[in-house]
Amino acid sequence: MVEIALRTNAQVAEGPTWLPETGELLWVDVPAAEIHYFCPSTGYDTVRHAPQHVGAARPRANGGLVLNLVDGVGLLEPDGGFRWLAHLAREGVRGNDAAVDPQGRLWAGTMRYDQAPGGGRLYRVDPDGAVTTALDSVTISNGIGWSPDGTLMYYADTPIPRLDVFDFSPGGELSGRRMFTAIDGGSPDGLTVDADGCVWVAVWGSGQVRRYAPDGRLDRVVDVPVDRPTACAFGGPGLTDLYITSEAKEGQPLAGSLFVLPGAGTGLPERRFAG
Repeated sequence: MVEIALRTNAQVAEGPTWLPETGELLWVDVPAAEIHYFCPSTGYDTVRHAPQHVGAARPRANGGLVLNLVDGVGLLEPDGGFRWLAHLAREGVRGNDAAVDPQGRLWAGTMRYDQAPGGGRLYRVDPDGAVTTALDSVTISNGIGWSPDGTLMYYADTPIPRLDVFDFSPGGELSGRRMFTAIDGGSPDGLTVDADGCVWVAVWGSGQVRRYAPDGRLDRVVDVPVDRPTACAFGGPGLTDLYITSEAKEGQPLAGSLFVLPGAGTGLPERRFAG
């Protein structure tokens, strides 16, 4: 059964990421420009402020964080310093979900603030800051994840009621886009892939997180006590607990809180950005 891990009033909580070296869950509140470090063992939630609205924060191999922001991708140093890595500014557009691939590159999605169709993109950002537009004309670039062997990439463009899958090369090229599974009764948001190759996706508007087998078959539904789960990730000792972020909604006091499903399965270690 899903439990409340942290009762809070985040506007749009997103991007849960487990940090095994500190035993903390990293997450962000997008419009509040907040970066949170939640420690399940103590219940403390420490907040740092990002320089802009922050769509995602991911750990770096040498310490600090890589941030997907309004004007592009930036690096937060371990000492608190900040510098830009890639400028991607487009009027009316902000960074959204992001993930690190098996080779240590950042895949950074964007969306328009007004959510206009086709106004977002998905970029591949190399450790040296070189940028490649991987997908153009997406609407709300969201969940990204890779199969355990790194040969497949899963992807969600939230208004489209399906998850897609690509063949993925070590050089970061995408090919063979096809539907992985249809999503009904809600919209696909953030996702994670477990050690068995199953894809877990937060289905915004449904009050559910769903797990799909590698063949695209729905094999588990987890009910969440809010309508708008936004993302999920494995954490805790052994990466067996599934953490779920959520978005605020009027009339739902728990909306915006952080939830956990203990013993949900076994996750994969979070990859670190190599830049």
